[in-house]
Amino acid sequence: MNIIIWLIVGGIIGWLASIIMKRDGQQGIFLNVIVGIVGSFLGGFLIAPMLGSGTANTGDFSIIGLLASLGGAVILLLLINLVTRGRAR
Repeated sequence: MNIIIWLIVGGIIGWLASIIMKRDGQQGIFLNVIVGIVGSFLGGFLIAPMLGSGTANTGDFSIIGLLASLGGAVILLLLINLVTRGRAR
């Protein structure tokens, strides 16, 4: 059951991050889920300890945890934009 929750929450977080970063038209649902899950891990390592909360991956469904996961997904998309900026899309 946890994997289904990861996929749903990861998809929503990845979709919101792609809207924030204006990459929504370039990503499909599969990439949104991947960005959401990897971004949650990234947010769990970087942002959540500063806020004193868990993330969506740890089962802590607090608003602060979800915002940390969203922040991690946005950071991940920023890094992807920096790497792919000079390449043809």
